[in-house]
Amino acid sequence: MTTTKFLSAIAILTSTITIAQENMQQEELEEVIITSSRIELPFSKNSRSINIITSTDIQESGVTNVADLLQQVAGVDIRRRGTAGMQADLYIRGGSFDQTLLLIDGIKVDDAQTGHHTMNMALPIDVIERIEIISGPAARVFGQNAFTGAVNIVTKKQTEDMLSVDTQTGSFHTLNAAITGGVNLKDSNHLVHVSRNTSEGYRHNTDYDNQNYFLKSTFNKSKLPINVLASMSERKFGANGFYATPSATEQYEETQTSLIGVSTKIKHDNWIFKPQVYWRRNQDLYLYTRDQPTGYRNLHITNKVGTEFNGSYTSDLGITGFGVDLSKVYIVSNNLGDHDRFMGTMFLEHQFKVLDNKLDITPGIALTYFSDFKWHAFPGIDLGYEINNNFKVYGNMGYTYRIPTYTDLYYSDPTTLGNENLDPEEAIAEEIGVKYNHKNFSASVAVFNRDSKNLIDYTKENEDDLWEASNIRELNTKGIDAYLNYNFSIGTYNQTINTSYTYIEDEVQDINSNFSRYSINSLKHHFVARYSSQFIKNISQSIIYKYAERTSGEHYTVVDASINYTLKTLEFSVIANNIFNEEYTESNLVPMPKGNLIFGLKYTFR
Repeated sequence: MTTTKFLSAIAILTSTITIAQENMQQEELEEVIITSSRIELPFSKNSRSINIITSTDIQESGVTNVADLLQQVAGVDIRRRGTAGMQADLYIRGGSFDQTLLLIDGIKVDDAQTGHHTMNMALPIDVIERIEIISGPAARVFGQNAFTGAVNIVTKKQTEDMLSVDTQTGSFHTLNAAITGGVNLKDSNHLVHVSRNTSEGYRHNTDYDNQNYFLKSTFNKSKLPINVLASMSERKFGANGFYATPSATEQYEETQTSLIGVSTKIKHDNWIFKPQVYWRRNQDLYLYTRDQPTGYRNLHITNKVGTEFNGSYTSDLGITGFGVDLSKVYIVSNNLGDHDRFMGTMFLEHQFKVLDNKLDITPGIALTYFSDFKWHAFPGIDLGYEINNNFKVYGNMGYTYRIPTYTDLYYSDPTTLGNENLDPEEAIAEEIGVKYNHKNFSASVAVFNRDSKNLIDYTKENEDDLWEASNIRELNTKGIDAYLNYNFSIGTYNQTINTSYTYIEDEVQDINSNFSRYSINSLKHHFVARYSSQFIKNISQSIIYKYAERTSGEHYTVVDASINYTLKTLEFSVIANNIFNEEYTESNLVPMPKGNLIFGLKYTFR
């Protein structure tokens, strides 16, 4: 897409906002409490770059999975291989898939084998209440792996009896079926979801079979609520060109990912305590040649068992947040070997408020011990000043890092060699931003900078040598994020415009090696806009515009659209992806599908 067309699209959206303001109805937005932090604050009071994908956004997004949903937020780079989020990597602000942390209801679900498995734990859309996206260094809040940011998926709280049956079919012989049920009893409530998604694939060896199981229960809800969460996802898919080289057309993979967590929240006077225990398991089977299971084959099984105790205390001096996180990781692998790691982290932060509570200052630190990488500290500070009830300026800075994955340390194949002497990646990051919230309109802009060192790359001196992992890169990343959300009415019908833009500039220090495998290929320009509208009773529609230009110079434009017809408890939907047949890739030169359709029918019993 040309720059002229890109600027024209922005101009059209701006004009739409101006015209719609004439019909705007003032309506107070419900304030969201950010639950992923120890110090719980309303969304508008936070002094960090946080974006919320609300339940309304999810309903209007016209997507069927979390990977496609996150692609509607600029600065979040989801690099997909195939459709339906079957294999996708999560990047924030130009970081790698190993540098972004995923949480489910505040439970860290990182995988010690590789960040490629982060999105295996992405839950079905039907059970998600909202998604909190924290951009920037978050190590002092969450610990390692939150190098460039974190994503917290908040699941629904069941409040009514219901049962829904959802079926979808469409291009590439796609067939999806889901059942979601909820029951609200006197002293407990329960939410259950079961689904299966299949497709023959949009090209050779891209078929998949994905099964999801989810349970969330709350017991003893009238006294001390005990929350139990259990989730499992099993994926089987052809991986044509997904890994290695694009010529590796017969690859195949199976993953099984599960999570069990138990948590509660205790309030007593000025104290809040939030203990939790959890177990995450991932199994990954990879075949280089699908119909030759006795050929090149990898089997990795990782387990993470952990407990976390977080709390806060409110006094005349402000709010003190504290926590302890203890976990043990195990891996059994025919390629990486058998290893285990103990991790312990202590968190401490305090929010001061001065100048009539207009200025908030929150210093904090996380101190972490790894049995194989010893002690590391992550200090940081957040600052915010409320100019008035709607307008706030803020800034923060922090030290962040990540330890190498087991793939970095021990992986080997005919062309690649890990390095067990790797050091952790490190960075210091800063940002300054401004937020504006006023009833139906909100906007924010943030400028950020990150200086990273000891970044891991695979290099070699001669063309015939093996690629070997090494701490060789130093990188400066700077950029700007901008977000706008506007709700208004035309007649009696609600309309929503969401736009976001991210600019990233990477400066890479010269690598003292003749060959490097990983080139920095961030989304230099990333612009996303969604217009969700309704003009006729029972019919709503959305159109999503996505423009991406990478550091390599590759650029593409993708337009998606959806329409929903609702009649009481029956809903019929049509989702159209890539409606202008754009040819593009997101990862490893894997071509993404051209225009395709999904038809859905959902019935809810109440």
